[in-house]
Amino acid sequence: MTQASEFPHDRLREEVRLLGALLGEVIRDEGGQALYDRIEAVRRASVAYHRDPASHDAAELERLLGQLSLDQAVGLVHGFAAFSLLANVAEDRAGKRRAQAQAEAGERADTPEGALKRLAEAGAGADQVRDLLGRALISPVLTAHPSEVRRKSVIDRIAAVGDLLDGCDRDGVACDPETLKAALRRQIVILWATRLTRASALVVQDEIDTVVDWLQRIFLHVAPAQLAEWRRLLEAPDLAPFVRIGSWVGGDRDGNPNVDADTLRAAFRSQARAALGFYLDEVHALGAELSLSIDLTRVTPELLALSQASGDASIQRADEPYRRALSQIYARLSAAYPVLTGEPTPRPARFAAPPYDGPDAFRADLAVLHDSLVRTHGAVFADDRLARLITAADIFGFHMATLDLRQNSDVHQRVVADLLKVAGVCANYAALDETERLAVLARELTSPRPLFSPFADYAPETRKERAILEAAAEALATFGPQAIRTHIVSKTDAASDMLEVYLLLKEVGLYDPAKPSACPIQAVPLFETIDDLRAARATLERVLAEPSARAVAEARGVQEVMIGYSDSNKDGSYLTSGWELHEASRALLEVARAAGVRLQLFHGRGGAVGRGGGSAFSAVLGQPGGTVAGRIRVTEQGEVIANKYGEPEVARRNLDALTCGTLLASLGPQSDAGHSARYGETAARLSAASMTAYRALVYDTPGFVDYFRAATPIAEIADLKIGSRPASRTASPAIEDLRAIPWVFSWSQSRVMLPGWFGFGSAVRGEDPVELRAMAEAWPFFRTVVQNMEMVMAKADMAIARRYASLVPDAALAERLHAAILAEWDRTVAAVLSITGQDRLLGGQPELSRLIRQRMPYVEPLNHVQVELIRRRRAGDDDPRVRNGILLAINGVAAGLRNSG
Repeated sequence: MTQASEFPHDRLREEVRLLGALLGEVIRDEGGQALYDRIEAVRRASVAYHRDPASHDAAELERLLGQLSLDQAVGLVHGFAAFSLLANVAEDRAGKRRAQAQAEAGERADTPEGALKRLAEAGAGADQVRDLLGRALISPVLTAHPSEVRRKSVIDRIAAVGDLLDGCDRDGVACDPETLKAALRRQIVILWATRLTRASALVVQDEIDTVVDWLQRIFLHVAPAQLAEWRRLLEAPDLAPFVRIGSWVGGDRDGNPNVDADTLRAAFRSQARAALGFYLDEVHALGAELSLSIDLTRVTPELLALSQASGDASIQRADEPYRRALSQIYARLSAAYPVLTGEPTPRPARFAAPPYDGPDAFRADLAVLHDSLVRTHGAVFADDRLARLITAADIFGFHMATLDLRQNSDVHQRVVADLLKVAGVCANYAALDETERLAVLARELTSPRPLFSPFADYAPETRKERAILEAAAEALATFGPQAIRTHIVSKTDAASDMLEVYLLLKEVGLYDPAKPSACPIQAVPLFETIDDLRAARATLERVLAEPSARAVAEARGVQEVMIGYSDSNKDGSYLTSGWELHEASRALLEVARAAGVRLQLFHGRGGAVGRGGGSAFSAVLGQPGGTVAGRIRVTEQGEVIANKYGEPEVARRNLDALTCGTLLASLGPQSDAGHSARYGETAARLSAASMTAYRALVYDTPGFVDYFRAATPIAEIADLKIGSRPASRTASPAIEDLRAIPWVFSWSQSRVMLPGWFGFGSAVRGEDPVELRAMAEAWPFFRTVVQNMEMVMAKADMAIARRYASLVPDAALAERLHAAILAEWDRTVAAVLSITGQDRLLGGQPELSRLIRQRMPYVEPLNHVQVELIRRRRAGDDDPRVRNGILLAINGVAAGLRNSG
């Protein structure tokens, strides 16, 4: 697959040409010259069509696509999808080079050195940074939200290609051109012959295994290294871990009937296998390394006692106290392994020893060794392999990642109602108003009497929920307080939703009426819809007025609140979602301060802009003043996990960006409050107008649901098998009941990108462009809104969107709704250009514009073929090759767009 000259003459162009040429050789060898020629012809026509859709080349593209047989179409899609995957490798490497160069030049505020420099200029010294990080919590939370279309086998092959090119950068030995090409070609052959789509649906254990793989391969190494670097920069060797990795996988049962008590236990067993397996390997390696003899060195009394207490009877190690101590540590870890994982230790110890009852004792033994080495041999041992192992134990314990529980408030209500009814306390809890419910819950939360009886008859849902919370209690007893910290309640709209959680925790012994402050799990409201966000202030005020919830918040020092980007967007438009989240955050901060506790916001962001995506660094800086204060949690979902944490260097950069954003938002100049006051009235007016325009189309236009389901591949996306939960919460076809991920994903595939921009053009119509430009220049919140919208709009294509609209059976409906969308598109483009002062989208971000423009001609053929294959399938062609071709095209478009879910 040769490349046209539109790529700039730099290393990115060279690498794309290299990978494309090798892919072309593989296609010729594996698929035949005819397939290669066909792909090349379509590529050339697509490039020409992309440059000028009105030219005669559009007809040529239509002719080429119309001539494709089914096998040819599938082969073409496979080729372009593979090219997109390889182009991503080159782009990622170019991004790393740019980031490194900017960091070295001191141009980036999202690096430790850059952030500390800017903070120092603002008057915040190292002491303030140390103090803030000492009590900070910065937590990326990995979820199983289904927007990653790539199989792990495909991700592994792409990573292998990147590793080969990275190795060439690190050492010239690997850079012999022919040797490199041969190694790359081997990986590309494997990629070409690897099925790009899943043959069967994922189950929860698959999702658990995927998350554990990220934890094991990336975070176990990167997080300790990041902490060590911040300790060095701040001259704070005892700085406590502030980055904590979280996970939802195995604990998030909202809308997923496949998550139960067994999956929660399986998640912890899997995570423990990864953590303890790593610790065992590291202790074994240290045993090989620390061969110091007592005859040739001094040791501390504590180290001598630990070695003498060892069960290691080897005469060869009799004079080697560090090895003897490590043998004992290894034996205790080895004994803990089967207890925590349910499996035999991979490499058993040579002698028996009592298992560690938790990570603190393990960490304490390691600290004895480290202290002895540093005290007797100095700083050369201060930051070594042993120090990094201790840091890993500090961060990950034996549980690896803190697991959140999540369930829908409707489920809690039904379970509580069942318990109360069977216990004879309340015959119809669901019929009570909010005041009556709170009264019932408050009484029960002060009573030591349990509601549940093992001899009574309950609904299956009640027994299932109780079993999950029993498993949570087991996990806390086994792994310690960091194992589970929160229980998130989806669809929170009342204070009783929180108290129901505490009542259920009481039933399994986790909430003690005599000492509510000791409850290890905090109930966390999730405000998702526009209405719920607007009511968040009153809801949280009522929650914190309840002694039970207030006691837990005061004991912890914070009340966590989760805010959802996806459903609020689907509910009210991109602009309205952003504004309502901004205002709800400010209101929640006021409530928490009035209650005497800190607010900890948990941002439920997705990958696509329509689900809160975009730069996490910019997003943190755009938060209302005072809402960060050193504590923030953020979901990392689907394709974002691989894009942001797929390799150590990139993962480190993203963890640092999140940390730097948190520091700057917490200690930097707090300019947001003034801008919110100055521009808030305008923003509120724009938000209301945007929501009106959006809902007029999505919820009030007759036939819109039919149009959406026909003009996007929503039905076909369900066949992708990328998650363990259904696409809709109910069997209803209504937009309200559709999950946000397939909603956004469908519009991305059809290249409309509607959730990322619709309503903005109507909102700003008639507004003063001078004021809007001033808002974007001065106010981080509004600037981020516009920049993210620009990015997603640059990936849209209304000409391709019209082709998808041709799939709608009702031609009049298709024309009417496509025209409405196109009119708003034109208004929004004009509005964005007026605000940015540019003559084209992303005119002020040339690097990003260049990357997007380069790849679109290679994405568009996938869209065209996808439309034709969908047309065949919906016409009744049930050939499996049609379905496979559609799924390949969806996969390829997602790879090309990168943040489409």
